[in-house]
Amino acid sequence: MTANGANRTNKKDPVLVVIQQSGGNDFLNTVIPFENGHYWDSRPTIRVERDNMVPFTDDLAFHGAATPFKSIFDAGDMAIIQGVGYENSSRSHFRGMDIWHTAEPNSVATEGWLGQVMRQLDPDKKNVLTGVSIGRGLPRAMAAPGVPVASIGDLDNYGLMTPVQKEEERNKDLDIFKRMYSPAFGSGVVMDYLGQTGRDSLTGADILKKAPEMYQSTVEYADNAIAKALRDVARIHLAGLGTRIFYTQHGGYDHHAQELPSHEKLLAELTGGITDFLADLREHDAADNVLILVFTEFGRRMRDNGSGTDHGSGGGAFLIGDNVNGGLYSEYPSIDPADWLNAEDMKHTIDFRSIYATILEQWIGVESQDIVRGQYEQIKPFVAA
Repeated sequence: MTANGANRTNKKDPVLVVIQQSGGNDFLNTVIPFENGHYWDSRPTIRVERDNMVPFTDDLAFHGAATPFKSIFDAGDMAIIQGVGYENSSRSHFRGMDIWHTAEPNSVATEGWLGQVMRQLDPDKKNVLTGVSIGRGLPRAMAAPGVPVASIGDLDNYGLMTPVQKEEERNKDLDIFKRMYSPAFGSGVVMDYLGQTGRDSLTGADILKKAPEMYQSTVEYADNAIAKALRDVARIHLAGLGTRIFYTQHGGYDHHAQELPSHEKLLAELTGGITDFLADLREHDAADNVLILVFTEFGRRMRDNGSGTDHGSGGGAFLIGDNVNGGLYSEYPSIDPADWLNAEDMKHTIDFRSIYATILEQWIGVESQDIVRGQYEQIKPFVAA
């Protein structure tokens, strides 16, 4: 039972699956205010046409490529959180994502928000699989000194690797982390972290190789990176290895040019993968303790630049799962030019740390104040007990 009583009758431990949309998803072209004339006026070249929209309220529509989201929303299993952001939003990919990873917009922090969660969930480090990252490199969100994390690029390929190949794979992941974060924190801090937890944090990957052997499903996932990653999440979750936090990444959302075809492809991959993932868990009666968070580092600017959009603010996030009380949360940012931030951005209407606090206290069941560094008003996106 979670802190505020999300309704899980079998009292399984709550599980969080994070999907990071890397690059800055264009929320305005994902959840579209199609009845507002300012949308059409601001985006003469990259607006989504009406015949490629799927309305789900009187004035909002999903992009046609995200049609699977409508089924999830109509079933009451999706909370759309509108206008997510923070004051003085960074337009840097690195800094913007780092802020989301550490819940610290005002200084450079050394611990990820999920790393701190895992420390509370498993303070004695009894399970090296409490947190699992699917993909290359270790996300900052999961990094905290002394907290082991299993990081694996591909579950099937890993099981076929020789010990030497596995060692090379681990070293590549650690090198990615080192190259990404040494410029911001200094090589000393990063090397201290890697020295304390580097190789140990990846040892859990060896245990994961048995998960595919235990897995059977009638669900056929698509052949793309996010679908494969979610299939790996399903296999690990169904193997009953005690993983509480999963992390996946879906890249390519930095659409400065050729946004329409690229964004359509990505939304189709993402929404199709999530739909298959939910179907897989439900087929195995294993969906009721799983919550999915979909987030991105920032939104895009109101006006197009001819064939794409530039870095902006006021994006959106999604909470998905069987215990989600579906609907719209927070307010869609005003798209009236008179209300634009810096004459080009949507203003955020809810702080991203409010979303974290909601997940931490109402779903995972841990105190949020130290992790998000303050008290933030929470939403109520879960089915009450």
